Amino acid sequence: MKFAYRFSNLLGAVYRQGNLNFSKDGNAVVSPVGNRVSVFDLKNNTSETLPISTTKNITCVGLSPDGNLAVVVDEDGAALLVSLITRAILHHFHFHKPVNSIRFSPDGRKFVVTKENVALMYHAPGKQREFNAFVLDKSYYGPYDETTCIDWTDDSKCFVVGSKDMSTWVYGAQRWANLIYYSLGGHKDVIVGCFFEKDSLDLYTVSQDGTLCVWESDTELDGLVLKKSRDKPKPVRQGDEEEDIEEERIEGEEGEVIRGKAETPKEKNVRYRQKSRHFFNKEGDFNNLTAAAYHKPTHILVTGFASGIFHLHELPEFNLIHSLSISDQRISSVAINSSGDWIGFGCSGMGQLLVWEWQSESYVFKQQGHFNNMAALAYSPDGQYIVTGGDDGKVKVWNTNSGLCFVTFTEHTSSVTNVTFTSSGFVIVSASLDGTVRAFDLHRYRNFRTFTSPRPAQFSCLSVDVSGELVSAGAQDSFEIFLWSMQTGRLLEVLGGHEGPVSCLCFSPVQSILASASWDRTIRLWDMLDSWQVKETLPLTSDGMSVTYRPDGQELAVATLNGEISFWNPHTATQTGSVSGRHDLEMGRKETDKITAKQSAKGKSFKSLCYSADGESILAGGQSKFVCIYNVKEQMLMKKFEISCNLSFDAMEEFLDRRKMTEFGSLDLVDEGAGDGDGVNISLPGVRKGDMSSRHFKPEIRVSSLRFSPTGRSWAATTTEGLLVYSLDGSLVFDPYDLDLDVTPASIRKQLRLQEWASAIVLAFRLNEKALKQEVLETVPHDQIPVVCGSLPDIYVEKLLGFVAACLEKSGHLQFYMTWAQNLLMLHGQKLKNRFTFVMSILPTLQALQKSIKRHFDDLSKLCDFNMYNIRYAEALSKQRGVKRAAEEDKDEEEEEDEELSEEMSEASLDESELML
Repeated sequence: MKFAYRFSNLLGAVYRQGNLNFSKDGNAVVSPVGNRVSVFDLKNNTSETLPISTTKNITCVGLSPDGNLAVVVDEDGAALLVSLITRAILHHFHFHKPVNSIRFSPDGRKFVVTKENVALMYHAPGKQREFNAFVLDKSYYGPYDETTCIDWTDDSKCFVVGSKDMSTWVYGAQRWANLIYYSLGGHKDVIVGCFFEKDSLDLYTVSQDGTLCVWESDTELDGLVLKKSRDKPKPVRQGDEEEDIEEERIEGEEGEVIRGKAETPKEKNVRYRQKSRHFFNKEGDFNNLTAAAYHKPTHILVTGFASGIFHLHELPEFNLIHSLSISDQRISSVAINSSGDWIGFGCSGMGQLLVWEWQSESYVFKQQGHFNNMAALAYSPDGQYIVTGGDDGKVKVWNTNSGLCFVTFTEHTSSVTNVTFTSSGFVIVSASLDGTVRAFDLHRYRNFRTFTSPRPAQFSCLSVDVSGELVSAGAQDSFEIFLWSMQTGRLLEVLGGHEGPVSCLCFSPVQSILASASWDRTIRLWDMLDSWQVKETLPLTSDGMSVTYRPDGQELAVATLNGEISFWNPHTATQTGSVSGRHDLEMGRKETDKITAKQSAKGKSFKSLCYSADGESILAGGQSKFVCIYNVKEQMLMKKFEISCNLSFDAMEEFLDRRKMTEFGSLDLVDEGAGDGDGVNISLPGVRKGDMSSRHFKPEIRVSSLRFSPTGRSWAATTTEGLLVYSLDGSLVFDPYDLDLDVTPASIRKQLRLQEWASAIVLAFRLNEKALKQEVLETVPHDQIPVVCGSLPDIYVEKLLGFVAACLEKSGHLQFYMTWAQNLLMLHGQKLKNRFTFVMSILPTLQALQKSIKRHFDDLSKLCDFNMYNIRYAEALSKQRGVKRAAEEDKDEEEEEDEELSEEMSEASLDESELML
């Protein structure tokens, strides 16, 4: 059960390359991220990564009109048919060549795939089980260069394909007599987008040089005639002579009778004419047009440019509605949702994903990952947030529930090497190669402390003590450790003694002792309470790479350069065990390596270590695609996680493919796009990322940092692919506790009928089935909860508390489960506190409970604040209306008084006149 972790979510990257798609209802964006697919729910502000992966980076995604199926194609042309309902792979297929675009027909019966200069039309997979889900219907030839884009008519009768040879081709999806294919020219650059008008054959084509051509067809969609209707005679019916349209009998080639109009004895072929031409870059302000999308119901054309600017135009008049710069990088993909309100933009250079509402001119969604490698991560004490630092100098904070970044700090001017939370959970500390250590406040989202050294130093590691008062950072050039006060920001001490770069720092979770690992093959323990003196020096067999304390502070784990993990007792300074993990790394061979993977693995090691929340196991990762989890007590490998199967990364395979070897080296080093001028890509000695001048390289797969969640239910790793989160999946394993023949669902329900609540709970936890445990727990009456909690055996208290914490996270019965948690802690809290060995095992459970309560508190507080403001508004509105009503009543009273006064005066005047008479 403890190792039943599975891939849960991909954070830190929201878009890499390929086309964006909106869901059928328009409330979610489907974005390709490397070799995975992420779905961003714009209504609920959450993200989800589908549990599928391709062998290389995804280049295009096609969604069916009903939103149930997706076809995902990677760089090599390998395709997956994925169900978006069950999140399962239904079929594998290979197109054998790179695919440029894919599009389903509006009726969902066909889909067209473009590869090289061919358009292939396939039958769309049906609802029945099929042996082959991809059945080729027709192949369409015509363009001389690669095809780039596709669009369908609304009735799925025709489709249009754009090409790099500056031509656009209109094809019939069926065998039309008057439209087989039609070629359109008129452009001087690559076709970026081609779009049909709504319920029409009229066309819009957009090219890369910023030219829009409007094409008008002389035939409506209803005017398309099938070939078989021309070949077969129509039967003559009596009474047709009485029709208004004058018709006559026309003799066919074989003497068959064909009825038709006298004026048009033969159907005319579909013809196009260029109605108008428009230019985007009249002033020369814009460079290449890179992406385009058209919304047929509203006639809105969205175009994105390489400078990061996008335009909204209304067609066919070409009226400019809106223009805005959203990035300084090239816009790679544009998509419009079904209602036409939201526009999605993807920028592959910066890894940005934006959703813009053009009518209100506001962002609906704005996310950006680290556009360079991630270097470090840390969990908040309650496990609700993850902070990451990258080589781009940014510090980002992610919400583990939604999977989205909610704040980014950009104060660092160089790579961030380490990040951590303080014990309060509201302060983030980061170290960077720019020579500063910065503290950020999560309440006001600001950098409130900046720590520097007397002489400029590049900080490579960082640690904060339990109280959050002492901040320490190690330098990789001066071999020194610097200590600062968080309260004052002053430098307290500079610790010298290491004879090599300091690679890692870690404070003890229970004492004021700092452990430092260095390349001088020593671990030094510094006592913060005794004038910062060296308490112990632990000798290592090789250079120290990483050091970490067990959560209870009673053990120390060290990773060294020779691939070993050694365990030490920090109190007695003795080694208690070691694990040789070099063979578990299983390094791959890079394309430019002159030696085998087995030889290169001798110089590799673990770069990051992390204990699990209960301290029984340890995670280790390094320059490999594997993350290993070891049992500390048994000192053996328990499980290996393969973090990626993406062959677009380097060093993924152990052996190079001999079929690709030539006398000049591997064919993988030769860029197929010879026209781009890249040629052979051979890296210089010591260069890891290829030739940066060509901007074309394969990054090497590696794990830079690992952390276990304080709740013990998930762990995260920063890799070349992004931030991967693995969660504990309880549904995978049946793990009963103290099982007996009498422990059955029937016996448990019998105890419920007898109202033996405590006995039913004990039996349910012995059987350990989630649904049954929830049924038993929710059957207990609310007023009986304190009695049941008091009569539970001590051994089931922790199990019940953990189950309550898990249920509270997703259940809507807040008061019910909060009552369970409160009574369990009130009645058994002192016993748990007195048993120190039990505290470590129950700490993750308490933190999971705290995380669930905090989440519900945040949601409810927002809702209550919103309701409170609404009530205040309604109250103020009612008062205002009451004042108006009172003013109106006063006005009416005044008018009545005036009328009475006028009547009295008129009567008085009459009386006077009578007297005078």
